[in-house]
Amino acid sequence: MNYLINQLMGNKPPGWGLSRTAGRIIVFALVLLAAACASVPHTGRRQFNFISDSRLNALGLQAYKEVVEKEPVVKDKRLTEIVERVAKRVAEAAEAIDKPGFQWEVRLVDKDEPNAFCLPGGKIVVYSGILPYAKNEAGLAAIIGHEVAHAVARHGAERLSQALTLQGALTLGSEILKTKDGKLTSKARLILGALGLGATVGIVLPYSRVHEFEADRIGQLYMARAGYDPKESVRFWTRMSQIKKPPIPEWLSTHPADEERMRKLTESLRDALNYYEEAPAKFGHGSLL
Repeated sequence: MNYLINQLMGNKPPGWGLSRTAGRIIVFALVLLAAACASVPHTGRRQFNFISDSRLNALGLQAYKEVVEKEPVVKDKRLTEIVERVAKRVAEAAEAIDKPGFQWEVRLVDKDEPNAFCLPGGKIVVYSGILPYAKNEAGLAAIIGHEVAHAVARHGAERLSQALTLQGALTLGSEILKTKDGKLTSKARLILGALGLGATVGIVLPYSRVHEFEADRIGQLYMARAGYDPKESVRFWTRMSQIKKPPIPEWLSTHPADEERMRKLTESLRDALNYYEEAPAKFGHGSLL
């Protein structure tokens, strides 16, 4: 590959007949082709991703610092301890199964919004507004497992790679979250949106249905290996389906229809229950929230 790239970039033998511009176009195509060789754990789907893990994790850490500096934390010690406990167990399960090598950390934010996310590198943020829907530790494990699965499957890198390619920009620059006149630059907002912070910065890049189904399936395995009853994942999404949403047909939505999501989670229960049986300890539904 390196030999071919050198030739295409101008160090080619006589008779090739390729201009330097044509060579660069071919090199660009080869880079994209090589980047597409990554695959998603547990599904085997090939994904387009040219961003290195080290760069992606650095972006995640930088974005996490941006969030925790601005968002207030929950003062309730009991709830904070539960969230930290569940997150630790799910993170340990993810490391045992897929070994992402993340530096895990969790923050419970005092915000009345049913939301949570896990940034690349293992930085987890849970909003207090989602706890009533979690209902118990197992429901919370389903939430955190789903978000951790997005990070381990590198869905953020995939979305960012696609967005940057569409913009014709394959480099991220040295100061990603730099501000201009006190506001995030358009590229910074794009990056934060791709990493899962779209609602915060005004650029919503929702995960695709494929990403959501993958995170559901992988997250269900993580919660089971963490010792939580994976059947609660179906019940949790049933509760989430009761949140009032606009009546958008499934084919117009980037997220799966609730019925389809619960059907697929039910179908994947057999594998998850096997992980549950092999869990070092079992907590069932755990404590109520």
